Amino acid sequence: MSTVDDQTLSTSARDVNWLLENFVAATSGVERAVGVSSDGLLIAISAPLHRAESDKLAAIISGMTSLAVSASRLLKKGALQQVITEFGSGYLLVSAIRDGSCLGIVTEPGSDLGLVGYETAMLVQRVGSLLTPELIIELKTNMMR
Repeated sequence: MSTVDDQTLSTSARDVNWLLENFVAATSGVERAVGVSSDGLLIAISAPLHRAESDKLAAIISGMTSLAVSASRLLKKGALQQVITEFGSGYLLVSAIRDGSCLGIVTEPGSDLGLVGYETAMLVQRVGSLLTPELIIELKTNMMR
């Protein structure tokens, strides 16, 4: 279920939204996928949330990415791959896409993190191959409507 008007988007923007929606539908245990730009703004989401909740989730994902990148630099551990946060009833996996953009994946409790992690890595590659500065601007602008 998309929160965007697909008729006004470029093919690449529709592809990003489709990739997130298809990922959630096809990956067991995944509830939501969220794309966030390097400045912490929502660029895509697989399932609609209220505007304030969407913005908060994007800010959380961006903040987690920023902290993890800083820790990686300090510890000299290489590029950020993924941050996994375990909650009482599920997980939030955050992965860097490219140029500071990131992807957040919300799962159900008991999800197979190996499978979700692998599928997330594949999704990051697919979305990353599409993202350009122009596309990110288009996606952000569309999400602000």
